[in-house]
Amino acid sequence: MRERGPASQVVVIVVCALLVCAQAQQETPNAPTPQQAPISNTMSAPSALSIRTPPNLAMPHSNNPIKAYTPSTVAKPDLANSNRLQQLIRDGKLYISLQDAIDLALENNLDLAIARYNLPIADTDILRTKAGGFFRGVNTGVVQGTPGGGVGGFGTGAPSGAGAGGTTGGAGGAGAGASGLVQSTLGIGTNVSSYDPIISGITSLEHQTTPLSNLQIYGVPALQLNTGLVNLNYSQAFPTGTSISMEVDNNRQTTNSIYSSLLPQLGTSFRFTVQQNLLAGFGTGPNLRYLRIAKNNKKISDIAFKMQVVATITQVANIYWDLVSAYQAEKVTEQSFAFAQQSFESAKKQLQLEAIPEMDVMRAEAEVSKRDQDLTVAKTNLQLQESLIKNALTRNLDDPTLEAMPVVPTDHLDKIEIVPEKPTQELIAQSLLDRPELAESDIDLNNREITRKAAANALLPTLTLVGFYGGTGLAGDLNPYYYTTNSTLLPTNWWGGFQDAFNASSPDYLVGLNLNIPLRNRVAKADQYRSELEYRQSELREQQLRKQIRIEVRNAEYALEQGRARVQAAQKARDLAEKTFNIMQKEQTLGAGSSFQTLAAQRDLAIAELDLVNASTAYQKSKLELQRATGTTLEENKIQIQDAVDGIAR
Repeated sequence: MRERGPASQVVVIVVCALLVCAQAQQETPNAPTPQQAPISNTMSAPSALSIRTPPNLAMPHSNNPIKAYTPSTVAKPDLANSNRLQQLIRDGKLYISLQDAIDLALENNLDLAIARYNLPIADTDILRTKAGGFFRGVNTGVVQGTPGGGVGGFGTGAPSGAGAGGTTGGAGGAGAGASGLVQSTLGIGTNVSSYDPIISGITSLEHQTTPLSNLQIYGVPALQLNTGLVNLNYSQAFPTGTSISMEVDNNRQTTNSIYSSLLPQLGTSFRFTVQQNLLAGFGTGPNLRYLRIAKNNKKISDIAFKMQVVATITQVANIYWDLVSAYQAEKVTEQSFAFAQQSFESAKKQLQLEAIPEMDVMRAEAEVSKRDQDLTVAKTNLQLQESLIKNALTRNLDDPTLEAMPVVPTDHLDKIEIVPEKPTQELIAQSLLDRPELAESDIDLNNREITRKAAANALLPTLTLVGFYGGTGLAGDLNPYYYTTNSTLLPTNWWGGFQDAFNASSPDYLVGLNLNIPLRNRVAKADQYRSELEYRQSELREQQLRKQIRIEVRNAEYALEQGRARVQAAQKARDLAEKTFNIMQKEQTLGAGSSFQTLAAQRDLAIAELDLVNASTAYQKSKLELQRATGTTLEENKIQIQDAVDGIAR
């Protein structure tokens, strides 16, 4: 076998250098950008953000190469309620505290269960973009399928190739993103080839018979050709804008022509081709943009899940306090009805003794009817709140016993802890650090910066350095009808022809440049400028988000202050109504007052107690809203984000 020529050696050296450079750049981790804001509580800065996908949802990995061609399935969702629910049932009733409600929500709430799937969905984007595929987008919204306990301020995160409201969408489309942002250029740029190697092969056997009009060319009236092909091709692209391919073609041909010199004729050829983009599509910047955006989108998906946890916990806490309010309101109304019923029975006895006029009895009866109506409303409202909280804390309510089971809250509104005031600027500063929406917006801006650079690179003409090296070998036995001697320099078997193809005895090589200049370049120019506009639009949206957070914090602070004042006023009014009722009772006992006056005083006391319940409930909700507005919900409730991901309250 002959030695390789100088041209083949140069090609091999250049190809090896390009492959080493591509591998090194592909394995270099992304450096954190200054635009990525930190995320507090249980999550660190986006550059170090790491949420472990639940094992039952993580994409399976295998070293078996056959697994790449077989589908992977995801197990059906587990619709059984967690064991914690059964542990809280006593005497046919469900006794829960606020902490129990939060723990059950982490384990059973379907909004959280739906949002968990967004984590491995983001992982699939990273996998496909490592191979050069386009990212499909991640969720940035909050799933809100649980009725009750309204929560505001969510679903306003910046888009990142994603749909809002708990669904996953791709970038582009109609070009409309969340909060009025346009995202149609996200990810644009030069074409990205597949980084997964591709091996293709062709093998065939062909028999062809062609009738001929004369015998001068082939020496037979009908030419018969039998052709066998075995061709192989290997191709791969690299993040540097480099692509290589290797083709090896083998053929075997026999014919009945007496003028064919070789019978059979064995041919082998190969060609190794290298292409390198020098302008548009050069380097890892435009060629790894999908992967970098997908990794950022994974961080956004993690942040969106944190927002989901905050929304769900806030909603569940609101539902819980609504349940406590309904529970205590039902107790107050029941006591009020019992007192009215007792007064009515006493009035009837006094009427028989002619101690009071009949009008007082009629008034007492009317009061009983009214309070019976109030009790019915209170009982049905309590039943509704019980249904809402059981719906929020379970995966299914197929058990009729559980569906009809009363819920008893163990936390009450009798003694509420007054939260000490903090300086407004301190709360605002904390919210600007802790609110996940801002971190999400920062990462989205980083994605758009990647797109800006890729769009600017796509403006350049396409200049490609092309080089290939190949060779050809021929072998076969001499046709005895054509040759009278057996002297020949050609090998007689396929292996000899294969060696000749690779020993540089018949080289074929080329080095050249391909230049493509789109005149006027209007499509690329429009996309590039549009990406600039969308980036600046997102900057304004982030500033608007910061202002919105400031307003939300101030509004939550004002609501908390108003709620505190309302509770204090309601407490004083309740104490005054209780004193008045006690005085009326004593006067009635001493014969100085009427039962109607006592009933009126008791009604005023019941109204004051209900006002205190409502004021205390509003105050608890305002505390929850302040936690949400300042981004401290998880910290205040001692929730680890990984517990929410795993669906286990540890």
